[in-house]
Amino acid sequence: MAAVKEKKVKAPKNTTEKSGISIGTSENNGHVFIADAVVEEIAALAASEVEGVEGISEKVKGRSLIKADIAGTNVKISMIISTRFGYPIPATCQAVQTRVKSSVENMTGLTCTDVNIRVSGVEI
Repeated sequence: MAAVKEKKVKAPKNTTEKSGISIGTSENNGHVFIADAVVEEIAALAASEVEGVEGISEKVKGRSLIKADIAGTNVKISMIISTRFGYPIPATCQAVQTRVKSSVENMTGLTCTDVNIRVSGVEI
């Protein structure tokens, strides 16, 4: 099995992304660049699939409210959600953490060390 080298880098010049992770193999098959925004989108989609989640705050005034902090092969995710009335907030947040961690790890190969959630509201 080939060794995998991973490091945090600036995005290649031919992309519009600012940062992410570049994954290269020792067999010189080329590089794969995963932008931070891709990890953030995976997290948003995974969280929205959890029953009891009403909304995911993705952007306010052009600023992303879902943040993927990649360091080496680890990623910490912070997000703001709103829940539906009648669903227990702690159980809903725990389900979101589990789903986001699983989705990010399965789709990117990164290790998701933290999924921090802030509940901004309850919707009826």
